[in-house]
Amino acid sequence: MSVAVDFANYRGELAALATAFCWTASALAFTAAAKRLGSLVLNLVRLAIALGFMTLYGWLVRGLPLPTDATAHNWLWLGLSGLVGFTFGDLCLFRAFVLIGPRVTMLLMALVPMIAAIVSWAALGEALPWTAGVGMALTIGGVAWVVLEQRPPHPELPHTVSATGILLALGAAAGQAVGLVLSKVGMAGYDPFASTHIRTITGLGGFAAIFLVTGAWPRLAAGLKSGAGMGYASIGALFGPFIGVSLSLVAITYTWVGVAATIMSIVPVLIIPFMMVIYRERVSTRAVLGALAAVAGVAVLFLWR
Repeated sequence: MSVAVDFANYRGELAALATAFCWTASALAFTAAAKRLGSLVLNLVRLAIALGFMTLYGWLVRGLPLPTDATAHNWLWLGLSGLVGFTFGDLCLFRAFVLIGPRVTMLLMALVPMIAAIVSWAALGEALPWTAGVGMALTIGGVAWVVLEQRPPHPELPHTVSATGILLALGAAAGQAVGLVLSKVGMAGYDPFASTHIRTITGLGGFAAIFLVTGAWPRLAAGLKSGAGMGYASIGALFGPFIGVSLSLVAITYTWVGVAATIMSIVPVLIIPFMMVIYRERVSTRAVLGALAAVAGVAVLFLWR
């Protein structure tokens, strides 16, 4: 009986950890999809596919293909969250990957928990105790230590760090952090999967507007012809915008936004074993130590209460 109670007490942290695993799977799938579709097309396609998953889920589980039971409060704040997190944040993220590469981008994305903790404290009054702060510092430090490791230059990656790329990566971090806080405000007891449905609808609308303004529809038509690209995009959409993002909303429902964001930030560490198996990458002692520090930080975030 006590074990069940303990798990119930940590359901927010467990949901955040499950989110990190889902985002690790989606990162691998989206990497393969982006090579075949292009980043801008992938952003639109993945949300469209995720919308299909959510519509099917809503129909089968909730009896509502669309979140028509949401209030105006839910639509307003979750809609803003979709535009800030999905459209603005992800647009900045994918462009930053191109300009400054994934290593520097992911380093700056390690600021998401800190930004989320500050914004949630200011907006929601979520003041974290010092023990949680220690866990956050260990996790963020471990992730940054892994990401900062110097690797041989890759011919397909940028060799210089531009100010524009840094600003875009910071914009992506702010978009993800603020999007989480807006989601917590917007849910107000509403179903997390239906909340993600609303976020996806507005995020998809934002990308559709970008395609309309930039005239990028021919690129979409070309991308849809890639069977492999669409397959990888579907896998990424399943574990990313559908299951992963929905679990992230479960996480912030039951724990502090800063704590959830920190646990979800360990994707660069979780992805290491997959990179070893899929891409035959060698793992350095530094990467192992950074991973251990990040795991220790997550453990503190589970135990601090």
